[in-house]
Amino acid sequence: MRAIRRFTVRPVLPEPLAALGTLAGNLRWSWHPPTQDVFEAVDPDLWEATGHDPVRLLGAVDSARLDELAADGAFLDMLGAASDDLQAYLTGEQWYQRSGDADLPRAVAYFSPEYGITAVLPQYSGGLGILAGDHLKAASDLGVPIVGVGLLYKQGYFKQSLSREGWQQETYPVLDPDELPLSLLHEPDGSRALVRISVAGGAEMVARIWVASVGRVPLLLLDTDVEENPDHLREVTDRLYGGTSEHRLRQELLLGVGGVRALRVYSRITGAPEPEVFHTNEGHAGFLGLERIRELSVAEGGPGLDFDTALEVSRGSTVFTTHTPVPAGIDRFGRDLVEQYFGGASPVPGVPVERILALGAEDYEGGDPSVFNMAVMGFRLAQRANGVSQLHGHVSREMFNGLWPAFDEAEVPITSITNGVHAPTWVGREVVELAEEHGADMDAASRDSFWAAVDKIEGTEVWATKRVLREKLIKDARKRLTKSWTKRGAAPAELSWIDSALDPDVLTIGFARRVPSYKRLTLMLSDPERLKRLLLHPERPIQLVIAGKSHPADDGGKRLIQQLVQFADDPEVRHRIVFLPNYDIAMAQPLYPGCDVWLNNPLRPYEACGTSGMKAALNGGLNLSILDGWWDEWYDGSNGWAIPSADGIDDPDRRDDIEAGALYDLIENEVAPRFYDVGADGVPQRWLEMVRHTLKSLGPKVLATRMVRDYVRKLYTPAAVTGRRLNSDYSGAAELSVWKQRVRGAWDGVRVEHVESSGVGDAPEIGSVLSVRAFVSLGDLSPEDVDVQLVHGVIDAEDTLVASATESLSPVESYAGGRHRYDGDLTLGRSGSFGYTVRVIPKNDLLASPAELGVIALPA
Repeated sequence: MRAIRRFTVRPVLPEPLAALGTLAGNLRWSWHPPTQDVFEAVDPDLWEATGHDPVRLLGAVDSARLDELAADGAFLDMLGAASDDLQAYLTGEQWYQRSGDADLPRAVAYFSPEYGITAVLPQYSGGLGILAGDHLKAASDLGVPIVGVGLLYKQGYFKQSLSREGWQQETYPVLDPDELPLSLLHEPDGSRALVRISVAGGAEMVARIWVASVGRVPLLLLDTDVEENPDHLREVTDRLYGGTSEHRLRQELLLGVGGVRALRVYSRITGAPEPEVFHTNEGHAGFLGLERIRELSVAEGGPGLDFDTALEVSRGSTVFTTHTPVPAGIDRFGRDLVEQYFGGASPVPGVPVERILALGAEDYEGGDPSVFNMAVMGFRLAQRANGVSQLHGHVSREMFNGLWPAFDEAEVPITSITNGVHAPTWVGREVVELAEEHGADMDAASRDSFWAAVDKIEGTEVWATKRVLREKLIKDARKRLTKSWTKRGAAPAELSWIDSALDPDVLTIGFARRVPSYKRLTLMLSDPERLKRLLLHPERPIQLVIAGKSHPADDGGKRLIQQLVQFADDPEVRHRIVFLPNYDIAMAQPLYPGCDVWLNNPLRPYEACGTSGMKAALNGGLNLSILDGWWDEWYDGSNGWAIPSADGIDDPDRRDDIEAGALYDLIENEVAPRFYDVGADGVPQRWLEMVRHTLKSLGPKVLATRMVRDYVRKLYTPAAVTGRRLNSDYSGAAELSVWKQRVRGAWDGVRVEHVESSGVGDAPEIGSVLSVRAFVSLGDLSPEDVDVQLVHGVIDAEDTLVASATESLSPVESYAGGRHRYDGDLTLGRSGSFGYTVRVIPKNDLLASPAELGVIALPA
């Protein structure tokens, strides 16, 4: 019979063991092996059975064992050391506190729809969530005062299993927040802290606030499964990326609007500083900007600014990160649905619905006027924006050029900060211990000693450690295979082959990621017979460990998984290629260290960044990848292999065949021969040369601490400075708003009327001085409102500037009718084709980019 109510009874820890509760309540344990050792010592078998989950462990251990531990001096010493270490970590000065930069923001709010922090908190689906989790962990390690904001999904993302035929099946186990490493935020009077949002139909959506402690970083997670809500609103936080379009809209309203309100509640209750900078991690959280505008314009007790001034205050301190290189990856809602939600009982009452609709409108060439685009709104509500690799920055500037049509792609105001990964989470413990044996200090502020240790370690030690890591992966893979085949209906007598599946002495290639079509899970199956020959080569065999989930609604992705699984089911090769269902953090942690090569073969340039290969590299794995995402900028010819891509071929099947052939050739002719080229000591020295070079060349670059430092320096601090200038008494924002309206209104009168040049003659040489004189009409604007620039550089066959630079010209004379003369000189510094033009753009020191207003004047 079913229970009518469920709840979790928490253990009462003996006073000497009280620190266990504190350690379990802070997710730093998930990346701190000494703390994990404490929990394992409580009960090793139970630690394994609970999936390395401290909260479940403490809830399951019996009181007699707790009493025994409370009297165990050695255990108490171990517990005390871990507790003291956590306290020092939480209170000590880190990079941020030691920087001494007065411009740094007091606090940063980081909004994301998913967070991958640990497998025991399954609130992530893939790379976006893992990146968000690593961002918070690295911010904690650096002491950056970030507070995360997200949603708590009752069913998380789905658990994946396979049918007998290899078809993906999804289940959604219900999560009990009381069994998770979370605490409920309470008001000073002991009642639950709540946020409330009006939604269409006059209903009110209520959410409670859970707090996860990610080291020094609080993560606020909103949850609508409360009795105050009707059923359809209780289900808003049911599962990640599920439901109808309207369901997703409600989730994103809760994340954005509710998230800002949750921050205000959290600051009021705890005394935490209000964020000065708001970081929107992908468009899902874009509605946060509307709530900030409401607070500044129409909210009771607010400053009562007009909409345009409030917009400038809000966007000046907002950062937007786009993660998708494909339009299909962007949330777009029907314009009428958005109008329905914001036009009546609006979640941001008083904010004009027509202004909201304009923020998300695709009102540019090629846009769809019937939709509301969350990424477009994200760009319009943030003064600073970035992609997540250099190539992705380029792709994003092309994708969204329509928002700034007057400017060339290179000047579209979207920069790039390449993603990174959190080393303490992803580097195998054996790798760390080996480095520490040779002088590395993993607790140091920088990891320099780790890279320095790379050349000190004998090849035999490196190779022996790598074999241990392969064995660890194989043990985990066999356990997962057994569980998977049992679920698929196999009898124990059919599974003896799993005991010899995979081999710790065989070249191991890993491939694990989400399974949309562009990531091409089955490219390796383009020539099944050739793949079999590689797997079964008598002297140089390879083995493949593969994992990945397809979105529940993506039958195309599921078919790819089925094709791969059916190939891997073949008795001839199943000991050399395995598909492991339910890819998650727990699977990934032994997978990355255990692989010798990490394979990535997306359709270029559709991989925004991709961080799995970074994790492999930090564990001495070599990348075998299409030059896409991060690999495009950091591959140097010696830290792995680049799979040639057949860019420009329109036939997708032919392109796949060409690139698959290149993949097979690399494995057969370069990767496998180098791996098996061992000396008398049994060590492949040339392989290890690449491993050492990979660790030294990629290691410092791929770290999430590098990434977060980049965000602090390039985006957070400038946003904080701008925010203070606009926010101190709002006069700066009001002036900027009025100035923008004046410039936009007068821009039709701005023209470059005539350009003259002299000084270079008919045969210019390096060192010649080009003198330029430009006559411009500014109409109702003044020279202080604009920058008149000489744009110069390399030109192509159509006289288009393809590699340009700019120099500002100086105002020399003014004439009647708003006409002005600007002069300037340029010394020619390179040979070859050269061209120039003159342009006029708006100028204001509060603009983050000259393209911000999207207007420009060029010669007719």
